[in-house]
Amino acid sequence: MVLGYRPGDLEAALRRAADAGAAERTLHWGRNYLYVARWPAPGGPVEVVVKQFRNQGWRARWRRRRRGSQAERAFRVGLALAAAGLRTPQPVAVVESAEAEGPSLYVSLLQPHDFELRYFLRALNAARAVEEYPAVEPRVLLAALGRLAADLHAAGVWHRDWTSGNVLVRYPGGGGAPELWLLDLNRARTGRRLGPWRRLRELSRMPILRREHQAIYLEGYFDRPARRVERGFYRVAQAAFLAKNRWKLGLRRATAGLVARVRPRRAHVHIPPAPAGAGRRDKVVWDALSDQPHQHAGRRERLLVRLADTPAHLEETAVVVSALPRIARRFRELRRELYARPVPWGEPGVCLRPWPRAPEELLRAVEELGVRRLLLRLHPWQAEHHEEEVLAGELHRRGYELAFALPQNRDLVRDRARWRASVAELAERFAPFGRHFQVGQAINRSKWGIWNLREYVALLESAGEELRRHPGIEILGPAVIDFEYHATAAVLNLRRGDYRFDAVSALLYVDRRGAPESRQLGFSTVDKVVLLRAIAETSRRAGPRCWVTEFNWPLREGPHAPAGRAVAVDEGRQADYLARYYLLALGTGLLERAYWWQLVAKGYGLLDPGEGEALRRRPAFHALAALVRRLAGSTFLGPLPAPPGAWLYRLAAPDGGEWVAGWSRGEPLGVELPRPAEEVISRSGEPLASRPGSRVEVGSAVRYFRLRG
Repeated sequence: MVLGYRPGDLEAALRRAADAGAAERTLHWGRNYLYVARWPAPGGPVEVVVKQFRNQGWRARWRRRRRGSQAERAFRVGLALAAAGLRTPQPVAVVESAEAEGPSLYVSLLQPHDFELRYFLRALNAARAVEEYPAVEPRVLLAALGRLAADLHAAGVWHRDWTSGNVLVRYPGGGGAPELWLLDLNRARTGRRLGPWRRLRELSRMPILRREHQAIYLEGYFDRPARRVERGFYRVAQAAFLAKNRWKLGLRRATAGLVARVRPRRAHVHIPPAPAGAGRRDKVVWDALSDQPHQHAGRRERLLVRLADTPAHLEETAVVVSALPRIARRFRELRRELYARPVPWGEPGVCLRPWPRAPEELLRAVEELGVRRLLLRLHPWQAEHHEEEVLAGELHRRGYELAFALPQNRDLVRDRARWRASVAELAERFAPFGRHFQVGQAINRSKWGIWNLREYVALLESAGEELRRHPGIEILGPAVIDFEYHATAAVLNLRRGDYRFDAVSALLYVDRRGAPESRQLGFSTVDKVVLLRAIAETSRRAGPRCWVTEFNWPLREGPHAPAGRAVAVDEGRQADYLARYYLLALGTGLLERAYWWQLVAKGYGLLDPGEGEALRRRPAFHALAALVRRLAGSTFLGPLPAPPGAWLYRLAAPDGGEWVAGWSRGEPLGVELPRPAEEVISRSGEPLASRPGSRVEVGSAVRYFRLRG
């Protein structure tokens, strides 16, 4: 169903709009997903908003068959509003999946606006509207909102979601009256004649809490002062609505854990279904948006697989228990020795993949970033590796130090001959460009195809045989993800198998704990690095060298980051955490490398791949560039005294100068430097004014202070 803006190739336009991977930016990420995309209209591309509705579950399927999809209803109501002279973003198209539980998408023009009504009403209720919205006259806007509701009801439209988040406000030039644009029309009903009580109930859903403001709002609706009985009904309806919301919120919080355990997990609508006839171990598909696999097997299915693998898990447990005493002993020793002497501060690294849209732009960004150590993830299940080979060859020619990751998938775990052949081919093609190969990826996550360590060891042995054919190759592993070091300790101490790691690698994500200084089971990021080193030094299968080959903080940009909204951050906080993680982890002197995953990606990358060839530099990109520019090749001299919640890291630069990197966990704190600073640099590399004296202030964004000689 398409209205206007019909491009020449309609099918291509619809497919692109329906592709969440082509989203330019995310507007909302929740039960439904809203994003901005480009629509190739005849007069040139226009920006549209795509609202992706789920149709999963029997109730959603029943409603879709009975009344049409939510996207279709939104489209029809949008046309009805336009016919009645009411403002709503112009409907463009509806896209329906042929699958019963497939998504429905509503496409409308992106509506320019000055603000969402919700933010103004929050400020108004908190008596901050004058300060935050000085150009807005509350009386005029509230009266206009009341008139809009009256016009809506007069046109026979029952909105059924009349809330402040569904109204956009735009002020035309010349001091004209505010324009109000209605959103979220999928619940609305047309051709309805509403009685007084239902009208007041709908009006009461708008969060206008002060009585003087309610009077203006109701006067705009009735075109006269509201009668006493009308005000009374309105307040009763609003009190009931607010009470219901509080009850629902409390119930949701109280039952969140139970619901999460009982309700089956639902994949996001962009993820392909599991292969037909796949067994419990094999229900894995590739999620193109997050660039990793998705596990369709439910909790019960995964439990049954674990129970079937009980002998293997008992063996792993016995190995870990026997290794624990020597690991704990070495951990305590390393913790006591930490910061006892200066250590080289290792340079940060970045992971990357080819960017075929504009390869030269990718290379320019790498040069601008200044990082010299790069990790290229190869996909052994792919038939073609030309783009990766071209990229690796060019980076090697430019003098970058390359490492390669060889992840597995379930197909390769099952077909070991294919795995061996793929590794042999990749080693032959990429060994000339770098000598470090990580074998395996997140081996403690079944979505990556491995259910027990016996499966991993079988892959590791055959990969090792092929890689060792090339002189100078070093093998990294076991690439356990998150703080689940029992799996690391098990692999590094198994007696079965013929393998050895030249360096121990870990995908040490700490994003689920918030800031990098946060603790998990009593361990901070620094403690986790120390424990990783203790496991490596006491292992049977490796030496002391340790790498972190992946970490990041996901952004609130839709389903590109599978960790979910609970751990997502904004771009500023991502930049703060990146710099602090590198300082904390590399400051131990116990890591050789630490790599951010990855350079270009929606949802978590240092570069945002927007439309066309341009790559937008996120704040985290500038933060890493500033970090490298200031501290590359430095020697870490140790932490300086600082008040609780603040950190001061002192480093000796190669040119003989001294830098102090300082930050706090939250609120700005005053700290004392050893000497006054002659230069102050922001997290992003901009010079800041230096104060006289050694007393300075630090906040959540790292600052770099160059001390006077």
